[in-house]
Order: sequence, then C-alpha cells, then structure tokens
Amino acid sequence: MPGTARHDREMAIQAKRNLSKTTDPVERLRLQCLARGSAGIKGLGRVFRIMDDDNSRTLDFKEFVKGLNDYAMMIDKEEAQEIFRIFDKDGNGTIDFDEFLVTLRPPMSNARKEIIMQAFRKLDKTGDGVITIEDLRGVYNAKHHPKYQNGDWTEDQVFRAFLDNFDSPYDKDGKVTTEEFMNYYAGVSASIDTDVYFIIMMKNAWKI
Repeated sequence: MPGTARHDREMAIQAKRNLSKTTDPVERLRLQCLARGSAGIKGLGRVFRIMDDDNSRTLDFKEFVKGLNDYAMMIDKEEAQEIFRIFDKDGNGTIDFDEFLVTLRPPMSNARKEIIMQAFRKLDKTGDGVITIEDLRGVYNAKHHPKYQNGDWTEDQVFRAFLDNFDSPYDKDGKVTTEEFMNYYAGVSASIDTDVYFIIMMKNAWKI
C-alpha cells in the first residue's frame, strides 16, 4: 500500500519546480498548496480550515485574501476579487469547502482516471462503490503499522487512519467514496507532469 507521506514529499518537490512556470493565479495557489504538502481532500481541507478564521466552514472575501497572503500570494484587490469569483461557484459571496476543492482540483486525463479507478476497485472488495474497514481486511496488512506493533492501535484503528487519508475532512465517516478517492488523487496528479509517470507511480504504489 502507498505511503502517503512519500506521496506528499514527491508532490511538494514537483510543485516547487512547476511554480516558476505559471502565472495563472489559481494554478499558483494550487501549486503553493502542493508545495507545502497539501494534497487531495485531506491537505486542501487543512488549508481551508487555516483560512477559515471564524470556523464557519465558509470563507468570506476578507478571510480569503488573508489566506492568500498567508500563502505568499501577494496580489492586488481587483485580482483577488476576480479569483474569489472563480471560487464562488454559486455567487453567494462566500466559498464553501466543496467550491474550494473543485476549483483547486485540476482536470485529469482519462488515462489517469482509469488507473485511479483500478486502485479503487482493488480496495473495494464488495464492489459497492465505497471502501470501508471491512474492504481493507486481507488487502491492507495493518500488522506492519508501527502503532499496531507497539500496542497503541488495534487493527481497526489502523484501517480507520488509512481511510481518513482519503475521507472528506468535514465528513469523517470511515467510508471512502469513488469521488473522495478521485479527489485525493487529483491533488497527487497536479504535481506530476506526464501520464506515463503518474501511471507508473500508481501501479507501483498499489501493485496493479
């Protein structure tokens, strides 16, 4: 099974290289997040929560601008308003987490989507479109996890921690849907230039 920490390190290195190649403000923010190890649902959720000063689960314009400045995105007010409008899909004056995620999630080729779905299907033993702890039994060996070995966690706790890597930060239900799994790897995909390298990485990580 893939080590998410290793994924994050690889993504951060790639993102830093790509930052100098783009002037698009949304793409720059996406790469800034990746360069700081913020990939997929979990990482972008962390960025969103940091920006969300009043814990309302939405970002108003003031919080958004402050968040951009925190990520060294020094831009003028007009450009900030333009970016805010791009994020604010429903035009209600605030950005919720889904809008934030969808905007920062880059498009992927069909080849990348297919290899992600192959990994998902490998984990989804019951074939019901949701990965649960029960699906992981016999697929992911929890006994190799350090916290299981030192007695801190049970097997189920290891499984749950693994699922939490992919699960939505505002809906930690121990179940990972195809959309959540795809969202996570959309973040991974953003920092990898070629389909060939992404596919090789996925095949090696998941032994597909």
